[in-house]
Amino acid sequence: MEEKKSKVTLHGMWASPYSKRVEIALKIKGIPYEYVEEDLSNKTETLVQLNPVHKKVPLLVHDGKPVAESQVILDYIDETWKNSPRLLPEDSYERAQVRFWVSYINQQVTEVMGQVLFQEGEAQAKSIEEAKERFKVLEDGLKKDFPNKTIRGNDDVGLLDIIIIATFGSHKVYHEELGLEISLINPVNTPTLYNWIESLKELTVIKEAEVPSDRLVPFLQMYRQMLLQQAANA
Repeated sequence: MEEKKSKVTLHGMWASPYSKRVEIALKIKGIPYEYVEEDLSNKTETLVQLNPVHKKVPLLVHDGKPVAESQVILDYIDETWKNSPRLLPEDSYERAQVRFWVSYINQQVTEVMGQVLFQEGEAQAKSIEEAKERFKVLEDGLKKDFPNKTIRGNDDVGLLDIIIIATFGSHKVYHEELGLEISLINPVNTPTLYNWIESLKELTVIKEAEVPSDRLVPFLQMYRQMLLQQAANA
């Protein structure tokens, strides 16, 4: 009897690093899916109905069952599709280390990155210094806890790799194209993180999910100006 195939739909937004996490996970796992691009200023009825609490992307719909929030979705994917590569290591201590640094990136690093990108003047300068400290903690932690990390192919990609590339994959765009003094990831100060990102970007599956810089730059510039204007009017 022919095995019934699951229907998987991802509601996302092209510039969202959280949507990108799920997209990469699906591709890494080899899971066929339909992608629905959401206009966050005019969300589809499906998104609002199936994610009534947050009404946000990403939203994964698996055989009609909705799963919301990127980290919850990633856990669901790994628990539902048990084929290789697994997103979390088999060893319990290694899993704990991965979860710790994923949590650190989510709670500490992304927060200060947002402050750097969407502030200016003295406030931005203060956030840059805070960001440097948090990136140093991350750099030292990755070097200590994953000293033998190698990335040769899709089977070497797990949860932490997905979080790293989706969060930091466009770091050169932020620095070079937006003209902001935020060269927080570089071969001198953060060699482990920098090389980790560069290795991931060599994978075909990551290249397929990469956001084009010529599209990302004007979007970020527009979004930055909008937030700065809102702050000025507050």
